[in-house]
Amino acid sequence: MNTKQHTIKKPVALSGVGLHTGLEVTMTFLPAPPNHGIKFQRIDLEDSPTIDANVEYVVDVSRGTTLEQNDARVGTIEHTLAALTGLEIDNVLIQLDASEAPIMDGSAMPFVKALEEVGTEEQDAPRNFFEVHEGIFYRDKDNEVEIAALPLDDYRVTVMIDYNSPVLGNQHASLTDIKKFEKEIAACRTFSFLHELETLYNNNLIKGGNLSNAVVVVDRLVKENELVKLSNIFNIPDIKEVKEGILNNVELRYRNEPARHKLLDLVGDLTLAGRPIKAQILAARPGHAANVAFAKKLRKHMLEYEKASLPQYDSTSKPLLDINKITKILPHRYPFQLVDKITQLDNNSVTGVKNVSINEPFFQGHFPNNPVMPGVLQVEALAQTGGILVLSTISDPENYWTYLLAIDDCRFRKIVLPGDTLVLKCEFLAPVKRGFSKVKGQAFVGNNLVCEAVMTAKIVEKSP
Repeated sequence: MNTKQHTIKKPVALSGVGLHTGLEVTMTFLPAPPNHGIKFQRIDLEDSPTIDANVEYVVDVSRGTTLEQNDARVGTIEHTLAALTGLEIDNVLIQLDASEAPIMDGSAMPFVKALEEVGTEEQDAPRNFFEVHEGIFYRDKDNEVEIAALPLDDYRVTVMIDYNSPVLGNQHASLTDIKKFEKEIAACRTFSFLHELETLYNNNLIKGGNLSNAVVVVDRLVKENELVKLSNIFNIPDIKEVKEGILNNVELRYRNEPARHKLLDLVGDLTLAGRPIKAQILAARPGHAANVAFAKKLRKHMLEYEKASLPQYDSTSKPLLDINKITKILPHRYPFQLVDKITQLDNNSVTGVKNVSINEPFFQGHFPNNPVMPGVLQVEALAQTGGILVLSTISDPENYWTYLLAIDDCRFRKIVLPGDTLVLKCEFLAPVKRGFSKVKGQAFVGNNLVCEAVMTAKIVEKSP
């Protein structure tokens, strides 16, 4: 799995028809900056409102997944999201000129091919994985649906379906490596049972459905007078195959294509949890309603872990800024140079590291028989890390000072001892305006939050 965030190199567009609305729609994928996430934008509406790909905005799961935010809707998004997750694309803006994503051939492959055509680009920010630390379970007894996420330092998905159908029988599908998504899952098309079609059609759905974008499973005998209805639904003058099997002898791309497509839908719907996942996902008889309910459960767990906002830090990785580069940007020197390296820096956040040694000069006088790092110096380390972030907004940071003006909501939660590695994370609370900035800082040792504060600073040009 990729460890850094990715976007696409340049815009790419594709056009098609919405499965349920029957409307022609053009969908354009645009590159987006780090930590932007996946967003949809309805450019056909006034003010072009955006819709976050977030499970909290799901409003309909009847025959696909629909989001609504800012008085705008976008439907049938699961295949698009599956393609983005399958290619490990984190940041993209998706513009549409209608209310439903194009169904294309009923799979995720057209989106995968379009995105691969323009290529992906690694960004200077770590991916914010949600690692499942204990089993997370969902069960719908009435529909016999079960979904579980189990701890795993990877992303794997296994799906079982059972419709009590002599045509499909029991089917299983697995994705053991996200890199295999394109080859093993992306081309699998949506499917429906013949007995569902008339109900969907009568409910003003599947207006854009035909045998080129869906697989229809014939699970019962079809009477002669029903052929006319089928021809109207699919706009096909001659329906050839009406016995049990696949309508019109459409050839399956895989023996277990329906199970693989259910896996595809699950991958897409779980994207709405908002972060890339590290877990073993097991699902029995999943559907959009259950997928979304489980995604909400995952997100609830994520938010609980995010309260600590643990930064990503790999001690073996080459730093973005070493001590020599930091010295060129910040004016601080021994004994008040309190940031050893910067491991991550983007438009909104920064991560720095301070290795706390027993040789620190302050330990000589601060509890010398019980060495504890002074809290004020923890805040100073955060302020210096935040200074790197603030100065990154100007082209010649070496010609400016950052003066700390205020410290708010400061809390010291755990003591910091010699031998600890202090990981310092700062992020903007508001854009820099007229030289003033407001930054939230948090310091961690391991998985423990040890110090946090909100800091206000001002950028001042150095005198000639």
